[in-house]
Amino acid sequence: MKQPIKGFSKLTKQAKIEWLVNHYAGDPTSSMEMLSGYWHNQPEVQKLHDEFIENTISNYYMPFGVAPNFLINGKLYAIPLAIEESSVVAAAAKAANFWLERGGFSAKVLSMVKVGHVHFIWEGKNVDALYRIFAENQHRFFENTESITKNMRARGGGVMGLDLKDKTDLETGYFQIEARFETCDSMGANFINSCLESFAQTLKDLVAEHANELGDAPLQVVMSILSNFTPECLVRADVRCKISEIEEGSGIDNQEFADKFCRAIRIASVEPYRAVTHNKGIMNGIDSVIIATGNDFRATEACAHAFAAKDGRYTSLTHAAIEGDEFHFWIELPLSLGTVGGITNLHPMVRFAHELLGYPSAGELMEITAVAGLAQNFSAVRSLITSGIQKGHMKMHLLNILNQLEATDQEKELVVAHFKDKVVSHSAAVEAFLRVRGTGAVGN
Repeated sequence: MKQPIKGFSKLTKQAKIEWLVNHYAGDPTSSMEMLSGYWHNQPEVQKLHDEFIENTISNYYMPFGVAPNFLINGKLYAIPLAIEESSVVAAAAKAANFWLERGGFSAKVLSMVKVGHVHFIWEGKNVDALYRIFAENQHRFFENTESITKNMRARGGGVMGLDLKDKTDLETGYFQIEARFETCDSMGANFINSCLESFAQTLKDLVAEHANELGDAPLQVVMSILSNFTPECLVRADVRCKISEIEEGSGIDNQEFADKFCRAIRIASVEPYRAVTHNKGIMNGIDSVIIATGNDFRATEACAHAFAAKDGRYTSLTHAAIEGDEFHFWIELPLSLGTVGGITNLHPMVRFAHELLGYPSAGELMEITAVAGLAQNFSAVRSLITSGIQKGHMKMHLLNILNQLEATDQEKELVVAHFKDKVVSHSAAVEAFLRVRGTGAVGN
């Protein structure tokens, strides 16, 4: 029977692994060899990885691919993508090549404002006085954070504004200070949270100092924390071309393609069951760039989905329209990203990703990432309304199936050649493999 362990984090790395495999692995020796096999061969690099998180026992590898030929605002990029899903990089690269010949992608940052809150409970009666005291003493909040904001202000950022908000209709006594920030090239989580904690202390001091006017109702700060919902940290990316220039090669008439594409986007706009899968495909591209560049894909996911539901119904993040004789496809969504801080200068592969992109600013990375999401969605919808999504996806997945079957390189070559003009399914792939393994040829 398994028993809990105390002080696990204080054990050495080797002791952690030995305890873990001896208690949870079916074959401790094989598991230990596998875990150590994923360690970096340079001890100093492995030590760096070990210190990113607590209780590190090994590294988890994820494919790092590149989609070249992205023309964005007149500049050519090779976009790094870290993802395990078979068809994502291929789809992104295909969309990049398609739009390369049609003027490329346009992208623009609309705003970079981020938000945080001091959530507090105060059940005093003189709410008007609380608002007046807050307004008259706003300078105190800024003065008390000058040492925290000094460097950020020098770069053009800092605290952009403070508002006191009454939320007592939602929770008894619930108020908040909502603070807006500009964090330049930093994602800014630590900066924002440090400012908020200072604001909380200033608020408590002000309430104590004005007890005669506000009464003796206690003020309880519940928490001081940034929000990952950043609807004002917005970026827009789009593509457009003449309908006569679509010529996308599926055999569908250009006008029919444009009509079907726009209809597919409208369905994702009105049907949440479709919208979730539609947006998941967008996030395939976005998350891949975010992981490759060392940003927080969980925060981005949460924010994007909240933004998709901001009007009370979950809807598509992308939009399409026929405007006269033009096809227009675009995305507008919040992306709170950073190019300094965190692991951006520590993780070697993250550094390489930023180098590939020409060391972009946070705004430029927002644009590149939005384009990756738009490109991914274009390829997905294009497949759905023409050949169907499975044809391309399963061909990319074929090697995964063959690797699971432990096919040799020669067997892989024969089976892949067999499916060159055939639809791939798991059962068909297994059947073809078994024929190769048994006879040395696929047959008909």
